[in-house]
Amino acid sequence: MAFQQANLQQIFSSVDKDRSGQISADELQRALSNGTWNPFNPETCRLMIGMFDANGDGAINFQEFQALWRYINDWTNCFRGFDTDGSGNIDKSELTNALTQFGYRLSPQFYNILMHKFDRSHTNCINFDDFIQLCVVLQTLTAAFRDVDTDRDGVITVGYEQFLTMVFSLKM
Repeated sequence: MAFQQANLQQIFSSVDKDRSGQISADELQRALSNGTWNPFNPETCRLMIGMFDANGDGAINFQEFQALWRYINDWTNCFRGFDTDGSGNIDKSELTNALTQFGYRLSPQFYNILMHKFDRSHTNCINFDDFIQLCVVLQTLTAAFRDVDTDRDGVITVGYEQFLTMVFSLKM
């Protein structure tokens, strides 16, 4: 464990380009690879920093980075498990399989919407970083829906301003 901590400290230091003792979303983006030679999705980096930024200052310290590192490794393993053809990205069929295994029951039309929204490369596939973003957004929106769906029937009635309040109040 001490070796892993020292190794992680080395990684943290190499990512912390401005030597502030904190990692910003920009620093994280430059350090991560989505496997396509393109920069990691900045929105995904912002979402992940926000998830682990305990004091809300827009950056993470080493302790928070350790949790983020575990989170990214877990997502990497998850992604590889669903990338059944080993292509390095997730196609619609693999996405459907992944989200079904996560417990979502969604229509083929909704999967088309997800593919359109999260396929930044326009190749009918979703890259690793966009897959994380898709899953985090879907999980966050689902939790917000469940907070209002008190009878758990999958149907809610909300007014327009209540809907906007729900969406804009989310930590995303």
